[in-house]
Amino acid sequence: MDPDLDFAAFAATFDTYLIGRKTFEAMQGMEDEAASGSPGVREIVFSRTLDPADYPKAEILSDAERAVRELKEQPGKDIWLFGGGGLFRSLLAAGLVDRVEVGVIPVLLGRGIPLLPASAMRTTLKLQRHRLHEKTGTITLEYDVVRD
Repeated sequence: MDPDLDFAAFAATFDTYLIGRKTFEAMQGMEDEAASGSPGVREIVFSRTLDPADYPKAEILSDAERAVRELKEQPGKDIWLFGGGGLFRSLLAAGLVDRVEVGVIPVLLGRGIPLLPASAMRTTLKLQRHRLHEKTGTITLEYDVVRD
């Protein structure tokens, strides 16, 4: 974590986290404190394969597009997609993504999870803000999705 980033202030701008199945499953292996959620934040896991009865403390839904459309009609803070490349791709294709924020962290990996899964549609973005974090060399980029 970059010491210049105020993650608590960033997280306070959201009242709902959207979580893909693979991210949710990875979170299940973390310590209880890390997996216990954020107070006052609704966490929704999207999966077509998980049985909600197996995770009574989690809100598991299968129809992401419908749920996000309904969420966007309600008053509240921003919604954060907290993990899930496939979930991101489907919401982007449905026109439900308004902003994309990317952090470029100067670490080379030999493998990892791609930012977008294969077959993601071409999307035009407009840069709104950028910031260089001098101590670590991390760059944060904030883009709005341009609608045709």
